[in-house]
Amino acid sequence: MSDTTPFPDLNLLATHLRQELESKKFILLYAYNGTGKTRLSTVFKDLGKSVNADGQTDKRDTLYFNAFTEDLFSWDNDLEKDSKRKLKLNTDSSFFAGLESMEMDNRIRILLDRYADFEFRIDTTNWEVVFAREFRVKKASDKVDSADAGQSEGEGEGEGDDEYETQREESIKVSRGEENIFIWCFFLAIVELALDDDGTGPYNWIKHIYIDDPISSLDEHNAIAVASHLAKLLKRSESQLKTVISTHHTLFFNVLCNELNTANKYFLSRDGSPEGLILRKTGHTPFFHHVAALAELYEAERDGRLYTHHFNMLRAILEKTASFHGYQNFSACIKRDADDEDGILYTRLINILSHGNYSLFEPQEMLEENKRYFRKILHDFINRYPFNPALFPSESAAAMNDAT
Repeated sequence: MSDTTPFPDLNLLATHLRQELESKKFILLYAYNGTGKTRLSTVFKDLGKSVNADGQTDKRDTLYFNAFTEDLFSWDNDLEKDSKRKLKLNTDSSFFAGLESMEMDNRIRILLDRYADFEFRIDTTNWEVVFAREFRVKKASDKVDSADAGQSEGEGEGEGDDEYETQREESIKVSRGEENIFIWCFFLAIVELALDDDGTGPYNWIKHIYIDDPISSLDEHNAIAVASHLAKLLKRSESQLKTVISTHHTLFFNVLCNELNTANKYFLSRDGSPEGLILRKTGHTPFFHHVAALAELYEAERDGRLYTHHFNMLRAILEKTASFHGYQNFSACIKRDADDEDGILYTRLINILSHGNYSLFEPQEMLEENKRYFRKILHDFINRYPFNPALFPSESAAAMNDAT
């Protein structure tokens, strides 16, 4: 495979990834939202599945985590009494195949304690999960007086502890972020079972693990923690299971690249056609992916393939650069012309043109006037900062011509 390889559709790309996994244990993919990561994970899974004449799945080989995994869990908020809220499990899925016999509560709890402070209980009779949380509240004044009266001299250490008591709230609804991390730990517990399986367990059908963006609701600290823990889990076993991980989260991807340093690492992007994709090795793509995105915009501009969604990409690059240099607004990274000292025109243009409802699946070409603005902002930005000239060869040649 060359450094950059085009694929006309997701099916051929998924087939290629399966072929790579015959000789590699890990593949890491970085891609922007809307590129098709979730659809790719589904196509990859479907390639390892077969259905019999009765319409039943009689073979599968991929355990996957993506948006569809989260849909296997749904809330019953007890709308009538508003008191017994629970998370329902879709038992039609093989995802829950070992739930009754494998002490999943304990396996999940060990993982969940890394990230959360709530408690849970899985009911395999009704196939639901109920959550609870303990919290400290101030005691009523009569309870505090009673405690003080019974306290003897010399018992003053820990002063203030007697003013509070622990209460427990049952059947709570956890936040969306807490729900996501619970489902993630549920998935990790199944991964552990699959990694340790001797061929006789309920998850012995798993040959591949495909993980797509597990951290959409996590802050950066937890993104690092999740990536590091996941990598250690996957590396610790002698299992022959093969893994693909795709994400749009730069920090998450960078941690995985460092932890799984033998993995094949790729930058996945669209080629401007409705279904076409480009797989680019990150060994020759800048590791910081805002720079990779800038190189992609540069190539698109050189080839005349400028689409409306490229303004969204340009804005993201400007924002990351501004943050790196300590500015609060991306306008600080826009070159100011003599008659536009505040960069008002270009800033307003990017603000407007980066907030359109643009579809990556049906690319719309920019208007010619917007192309001119886009080119000027892009080239001024590249020339303003000391990027590696090898990434932008025509810019370097133009700078040399200007100097002579």
